Amino acid sequence: MGVLLCLSLALVGVHTRSVLAAQEPDLQNSGKEGKPPAKRPKRDAHVSLGLGRVPDAAAAKRGEPLYQANCQACHGAQARGGQGPSLVRSVLVLHDDNNVEIPQVIKNGRTGGMPAFTNLTDAERHDIAEYLHQEVELAANRGLYSNASKMTTGDVARGKAFFAANCASCHSVTGDLAKVGTRYSQPAVLLARIAWPANQKPRQATVTTEGGKKITGTLTHYDDFETTVKAADGKTETWPTDSIKVDIQDKLAGHRALLPKYTDDDLHDLTRYLLELK
Repeated sequence: MGVLLCLSLALVGVHTRSVLAAQEPDLQNSGKEGKPPAKRPKRDAHVSLGLGRVPDAAAAKRGEPLYQANCQACHGAQARGGQGPSLVRSVLVLHDDNNVEIPQVIKNGRTGGMPAFTNLTDAERHDIAEYLHQEVELAANRGLYSNASKMTTGDVARGKAFFAANCASCHSVTGDLAKVGTRYSQPAVLLARIAWPANQKPRQATVTTEGGKKITGTLTHYDDFETTVKAADGKTETWPTDSIKVDIQDKLAGHRALLPKYTDDDLHDLTRYLLELK
């Protein structure tokens, strides 16, 4: 009985190993005979960032003048938006990695305002698509700053001049930015704060009623249907949104206006200047 049991277990073990072996890939014999298996390609950091494939630089260069001649009037310089929407944030552009849909939209247009560009060849429409992908790449890379370790080589004098021309109307180096250099140990953190500031404070707004009365306070609710403002005395009022005028204070408007105008040198110079304020 014991011998039979041992024999049965041995056979089960052999069968199990055979099944597992059949399920596992044959690493020694994979690929062509006599050659080791191909190594898995390294994960492209560009793809890891969600940017898709690297754009074709030559095609993008050909597409740039075509874009300027046919698209800039509506979508703005560098596809950042104008009368038409920004294309560097377009879901279509971001998802159409192989240029299947973008050329078709350019060719056929869209209902509601975008004309059809039947005068362009398929190759030209493809080049415009590559130009758009290149602009997405450039916009995304503004957040990477591959030369972050060299940021502190910015020019202090140029940074001071840039601050005086573009920032001093809202900020003061003796007020809100006094000794700002002591608050940031990493230049990249300060640079990101300059380029993409966040306002965590409640939004302030002024409501003008149909009778001309103005109420200023904290905007606690705002949508297409109702608007609610809490005044300084703690009193809260609500109105139908379509019956009033609402002016919302946007303290970051200046930063948003500068973002498409900054050069890398501007940001590095400004960062270096602010880091010197200690």
